[in-house]
Amino acid sequence: MNVLNDEYYMKLALQLAEGAAGQTGINPVVGCVVVKEGRIVGMGAHLKRGEAHAEVHALNMAGDQAAGATAYVTLEPCSHHGATPPCCERLIQEKVARVVVATTDPNPLVAGRGIERLREHGIAVEVGLLGEQAASLNEAFNHFIVKQRPFVTLKTALTLDGRIATHAGHSKWITGPAAREAVHTLRHRHAAIMVGAETVLTDDPELTTRLSVPGLHPVRIVVDSQLRIPDRARVLNAEAPTIVLTTDAADADKEEKLKRIGAEVLRCGAGPRVDLEDAMSKLGERGISSILLEGGGVLNGAMLQAGLIDKLMLFYAPIIVGGEGSPSGFAFRGPEAMSAAYRLQGVKLEAYGDDWCVTGYPVRG
Repeated sequence: MNVLNDEYYMKLALQLAEGAAGQTGINPVVGCVVVKEGRIVGMGAHLKRGEAHAEVHALNMAGDQAAGATAYVTLEPCSHHGATPPCCERLIQEKVARVVVATTDPNPLVAGRGIERLREHGIAVEVGLLGEQAASLNEAFNHFIVKQRPFVTLKTALTLDGRIATHAGHSKWITGPAAREAVHTLRHRHAAIMVGAETVLTDDPELTTRLSVPGLHPVRIVVDSQLRIPDRARVLNAEAPTIVLTTDAADADKEEKLKRIGAEVLRCGAGPRVDLEDAMSKLGERGISSILLEGGGVLNGAMLQAGLIDKLMLFYAPIIVGGEGSPSGFAFRGPEAMSAAYRLQGVKLEAYGDDWCVTGYPVRG
């Protein structure tokens, strides 16, 4: 039996926030539950950038029952005027008696000011309940708001011997239906998906979200230093926006062709390869807060070496393909000593049918 206490209601608020993951653009996901005299009187989640925040939805539902109530919010209520009015002012206006906040907002425009504002008006505020879970939900937002570049999650499907294809280049399918469904959910929850030109040339993927119910399509990003992708590549169709990252040395006529098709072309560095750090900065300037990297071994290795991967999700299938020349998930020279190998922290394992996923965060330095 669930005990009705602060943690119970905050868990409910976290569930509301998680349900809207992928829908809020560069805004955080937030859930709110309003409780009065042991009864839930209002619930809400932030559903779309530029529209009402979670607190507003919950308070609208609560109506005059908000007075004297407790509001459970997964992220500090905003105190500044943006696309919508500040939520802390609405909580004050509705005479909420107590606010329980999971975590403070890393946004410099908020950063404790919302909590301070509530306390100034006599509202009891408690901070930190299930804060780690709340911060995890907004790991991409927290990263983007501080560093102004996308949070990059590398996803790849691997055999037990670390291969992403056979020696003949065949790669469909390594993992089973459950793992592939999970990957499409990841696409729905990321602002963009990124691959290299070789992936487009070999597999001609569409890079859209295919779920049993309609999902959101991410912006498609192709790293193509020499603008080799063909005009009829499926990644250039009208299903979703496409950005092609290239170098200053790339052919101007091919760039114009891609633009006429509808793609945006970003020149990142003098070459011969795309300056990935410059590319991440330019994508951040365009409001792309998160990227799902589904590249081949070369792009994966280059992004890892550049320190631009923030999270890894490695989906393993219980198969071995061997083969001389079979491509690996990470193709780069690597360190000479095992002590200098890239290490993951915060590692967890999750099963998907017969497959499983290893998730972790690279240790910096």
